[in-house]
Amino acid sequence: MAEKLILLYSGGLDTSVICKWLADQDYEIICYAADVGQREEWDSMEKKALASGAKKMIISDLKEKFVKDFCFPALRFNAKYEGRYFLGTSLARPCIAEELVRIAKEEGATTFAHGATGKGNDQVRFELTVAALAPKMKVIAPWRMKEFTETFKGRNDLIDYAAKHNIPVKASKKKPWSSDENSLHISFEAGVLEDPAYCPDKEMFELSVDPKDAPDAAEIIEVEYEKGIPVKLNGEALSPLKMLEACNKLGGKHGIGRIDMVESRFVGMKSRGVYETPGGAILYEGHRDLEGISMDRDLMHLRDTLIPRFAQLTYYGFWFCREMDALMAFMEESQRYVTGKVKLELYKGNATVIGRECPASLYDEMIASMEDDGGAYDQTDATGFIRLQGLPLRAHARRK
Repeated sequence: MAEKLILLYSGGLDTSVICKWLADQDYEIICYAADVGQREEWDSMEKKALASGAKKMIISDLKEKFVKDFCFPALRFNAKYEGRYFLGTSLARPCIAEELVRIAKEEGATTFAHGATGKGNDQVRFELTVAALAPKMKVIAPWRMKEFTETFKGRNDLIDYAAKHNIPVKASKKKPWSSDENSLHISFEAGVLEDPAYCPDKEMFELSVDPKDAPDAAEIIEVEYEKGIPVKLNGEALSPLKMLEACNKLGGKHGIGRIDMVESRFVGMKSRGVYETPGGAILYEGHRDLEGISMDRDLMHLRDTLIPRFAQLTYYGFWFCREMDALMAFMEESQRYVTGKVKLELYKGNATVIGRECPASLYDEMIASMEDDGGAYDQTDATGFIRLQGLPLRAHARRK
């Protein structure tokens, strides 16, 4: 009896060839694809998978789950990898792999396979997630197998194999870059972008206009948050997915959320990536500002020291681990009072906060006022405060 195997399937050239290659090794292939917001020809995917040797095709709609359970927790933590990358692909991978484990248990599969290369981060993210949730499950990674790479040395070999076996894939000329899309972002890498000095073509971008071509009139919006979660846009209650989709349209219209950077891959190399995250950039900006009025100073400073670690764990593929569980619990407590409204002005690539309201505000106008505060703050108290703060400095000065 053939062993059941779940293949992470995209419908592209690589995974279609991998599907047939594994089927020829007497595996019973169940292809699995996750809809996390990418624009895809879903109707033709099952037909393509079955023609490539699969016995079954499963497509899971994970869009709402992806935004609610992965994107918004990262937003609440203000997580950006190396201070810039919004973690769009990094957040999608554990979401996809968690569903893979559920399907594998339901189908009785003991092995899974993926088409990620041995140079990238995705191989790690998929396999670490499965290791955490189904530790006995086996993995096949063809691009790390000598027998596969000796057969398929490049794209032309894959195209020839697909033609020989009547695998229905598009063999058109490849774009001079590769891309990955979901509800949070679209990323571009490889090809011409491997030259870090290369300026991306204007036509490459898909979710946003060039900021120079954005409307000449600014647009003002209002985002309402509850415990750090965006819940209303311009007064309208929206689900997490609808909220992100609406902000993507607004941000794309005004050229917001473009990032071009060289980052540090988990496997050790540097990699150039270009990203479009229009809605995420708006929601992050509003969230961070609301924290300024609602979060205690020292709690915020402590959380800020943990942002790089949260982002690193996410980027590396450790979404399901004890350290992340602890950080999630910390996040819940830190966001208890991050509730209110933020007004933002969208204009030519920028989302600028121009006002905020918070029912649990720590801001006291009487205390902060440079005018007469009516005795709310005794300025003479600052003398002793400063003297005590300076005690270690004076002691060190005497020592010198």
